[in-house]
Amino acid sequence: MRHKSTQLLNKPRVFPVYISKSKTLTHVKPRKDSDLSKKAQVEEMFDNIAHRYDFLNHFLSVGIDNWWRKVTINSLKESNPKRILDVATGTGDLAFEALKRLKPDSIVGLDLSEGMLSKARVKAKDRNIAKIEFVKGDSERIIFDDQEFDAVTVAFGVRNFENLEQGLAEIYRVMRPGARVAILEFSKPAKFPIKQLYNFYFKYILPVFGRLVSKDATAYQYLPESVQAFPEGDAFINILTKTGFTSCKNRPLTFGICSLYTAVK
Repeated sequence: MRHKSTQLLNKPRVFPVYISKSKTLTHVKPRKDSDLSKKAQVEEMFDNIAHRYDFLNHFLSVGIDNWWRKVTINSLKESNPKRILDVATGTGDLAFEALKRLKPDSIVGLDLSEGMLSKARVKAKDRNIAKIEFVKGDSERIIFDDQEFDAVTVAFGVRNFENLEQGLAEIYRVMRPGARVAILEFSKPAKFPIKQLYNFYFKYILPVFGRLVSKDATAYQYLPESVQAFPEGDAFINILTKTGFTSCKNRPLTFGICSLYTAVK
């Protein structure tokens, strides 16, 4: 099988143009004082925090993020995917979970941040894992051919798309007919007292602790701002439907702190 992640980088591609309707999300950026695009800022941010990302993920979520990933991957079990794309793979935790639970033939982890990918490759090497390939690339300009994957996963990544509709359309494009997508993303609890506790934690605790540990002043301020701007629940289901997906479902997890969205091409 040819190594598409290398060959397609230099292959001319024609992409359709999608006009973002999520202007609020598009304009929420890590650094308000920078003229760089959101995409460039997100890449820079994750490069900066890659060295502490895994620790902060698990610590700040009190380890619940591990269960969220298991639920996400288990949602794909019935379809038995053989080739999986993990978009915005970060340090690879969702890809590793998919390999463990689904036992596919191959997985590609795609991410903008070389810093995060370097951590993922080290983890794969330490675990002697050869079935996962970690590739640097743009989630809104995916470097793979049409209808190449049996399943696509995304964990806490679609918030960071510069153009949400463009990214979802690209995910749709690389999926085979009948393939499933599973998207895990933060949401906002609506019920008392979880809503109040969640808002206090996100506004006052998470940014301070995240800044102290990661040494990045913007990353954990951007996180709650991007969560607030994200079109969650029915609004996101509507976007998935407009993209072309069917059987779109939303499963709130842990009192609505995050949500699992699943859909079929």
